[in-house]
Amino acid sequence: MKRKLYPLGSLVLLLAVWQVAVTLLKTPAFILPSPVAVVQALVADASGLLTNSWVTLYESLIGLVIACLLAFGTALVMDRWQLLYQSFYPLLVISQTLPVMVLGPLLSLWFGFGMAPKVILVVLMSYFPIIVSFSEALGKVSKEQIRFLQTMGAKDWQVYRILKIPQGMQGFFAGLRIAATYCVSGAIIGEWLSAEAGLGYYMIRVKNGYQIDKVFAAIFCVIVLSLGLNVATRSLQKLYYRTLIQGRSS
Repeated sequence: MKRKLYPLGSLVLLLAVWQVAVTLLKTPAFILPSPVAVVQALVADASGLLTNSWVTLYESLIGLVIACLLAFGTALVMDRWQLLYQSFYPLLVISQTLPVMVLGPLLSLWFGFGMAPKVILVVLMSYFPIIVSFSEALGKVSKEQIRFLQTMGAKDWQVYRILKIPQGMQGFFAGLRIAATYCVSGAIIGEWLSAEAGLGYYMIRVKNGYQIDKVFAAIFCVIVLSLGLNVATRSLQKLYYRTLIQGRSS
């Protein structure tokens, strides 16, 4: 209860300070709206926010699924053949020094202004944390346990199925939780650059009209989507281990 109440109390205190400061300083709404104004904007434009939220969520989920599949397969290949790990892992680390915003215009030029550039940005932002966490978890599997399975006649694919993948999934889900939080931001960046729908497109449109209360309302929706995906990955992790335990017990 304390772990839930303390952050909730801090959030309420922050909102109260925000509301009082805006009221006392008489800050113009086009610079910083009050929390009450943001809530009113949420209610007034709920249908538009919901429609654009679905677009952003759809792009985020597609990119996240693709990133999971690519990271899972790549990590297994690099773990199996260490030469590939030593050759490509440093390049993956270096790739993270390149700002995603730089790639946005290029992706729009190469793939048009549809959904593809947004999904690719989501994949680029989600792929790295998953493959790093999963690769490190696979590398930490006990060598003694691996040798024991091999002495029992287990082949390489059986070692991965019985031992390495189940133990490495904790790292996979750790990276997935991070990626699930970041993937919405990737979709938003893509929508800022070129889009006809989505929360990023919505933000640009209302910002140009100096409707800053609606900008904050869209930011609230982004936070809700990110937290929702994070919670969903935790539930997926629990379901995986519950299924794994039931399969072994049976």
